Amino acid sequence: MFVRTFIAGLVLLSSLPALPAHAMAPRVEPTPRSAQSGVYKIPIDRNVSLEEAAESMRLRANALNLKLVSELPLSKQVEAVTGQPQRVITIFQFCDAVTAKELIDMNMDFAIYMPCRIALIEAADGQGWLVMSDIDVDMVAAEKRLQPRLTTRIKAVREGLIEIMQAGAKGAL
Repeated sequence: MFVRTFIAGLVLLSSLPALPAHAMAPRVEPTPRSAQSGVYKIPIDRNVSLEEAAESMRLRANALNLKLVSELPLSKQVEAVTGQPQRVITIFQFCDAVTAKELIDMNMDFAIYMPCRIALIEAADGQGWLVMSDIDVDMVAAEKRLQPRLTTRIKAVREGLIEIMQAGAKGAL
């Protein structure tokens, strides 16, 4: 399951242009982690509305050339079916199409990880959270024998997803 989630993140990274290692931004170190292995989550600042967080994520993804390919307002769908108000749950899906295609060309099993997802969730106490799968890129790259060039692009996608989450959590445009 962990490897599958990691690959989904890689697909999102695939839409990024290939850059030489020296031109890439410094690695973003994901310090916030869930008690559950393979999960990365950060709280949304209390002074940032969930709508502002979502808009910040959309804008940052666009700036990073990670395409927002789907936005699933899950809580609104549940509310429509049940007629009961729901806490916000929205699933954002991002993709780097070129990287995704290269991964699938290498091994079609990578398709199950695509596209990369970030969930925006309102907890019962009203606190907003951003949650995604946290993949060990080096482990997956070794297991699947990825080319170094593709491994670098996957790492860039993962770092882009973390940057998107950080922008959303702070309401940064």
